[in-house]
Amino acid sequence: MIELKPGNISDIPLLWSLRTRAVRQLCASHYSPEQIEIWSQSPPPESYLRLLATRCALIAEEDGQWLGYGILDRQSGEVIAVFVEPAAAGRGVGRRLMEGLEAMAVEERFARLYLYASLNAADFYRAMGFVAIRNDAYEHPSGIALRSLYMEREMPASSVH
Repeated sequence: MIELKPGNISDIPLLWSLRTRAVRQLCASHYSPEQIEIWSQSPPPESYLRLLATRCALIAEEDGQWLGYGILDRQSGEVIAVFVEPAAAGRGVGRRLMEGLEAMAVEERFARLYLYASLNAADFYRAMGFVAIRNDAYEHPSGIALRSLYMEREMPASSVH
C-alpha cells in the first residue's frame, strides 16, 4: 500500500536523485537530449530548503521504498513538483501524491492550485482536474526554457473560506 510521509531537509539529496531519474527516463519522450542533459544536471533549487523546512513536501513510499514525491508551496498554492520513480510509473503513485497535496491545499484554504506541467505529464494533470490555461516556456533555473503548460485547478468551494 502506498503511504505518504512528510519530507525533511535531510531528504533533499535522495529526492533530487529520484527527480533526476524521472527527468532522464520519463521526460525524454517530449524533450531533446540536450534539454534533458541540462535539466537533469541542475542542482536542487535553494527554495527546496524553505519548502521542506515548512512541511510542503510529501514522500510516497511502499515497504520502505521511495516511489515519488510532491511539493506544494503552502504560501502560493503552486504545485512545485510531482516526480515518480520511473519503475513505479503507472501504479497510482502520482495520483496518491496529488491527493496528499490537495489535502494540504484544503488545510491552507486555497481557492485554486496551479502548476507548470512538463509536456509528458500534461495528461496526468488533466486527469487530476487541472485545465491548461496556456502554452508556456518554463524558465528552468538551469537557464534553459522548457516548453510546458500552465495549468490550474479550482478547489471545491467547501474547502475555501
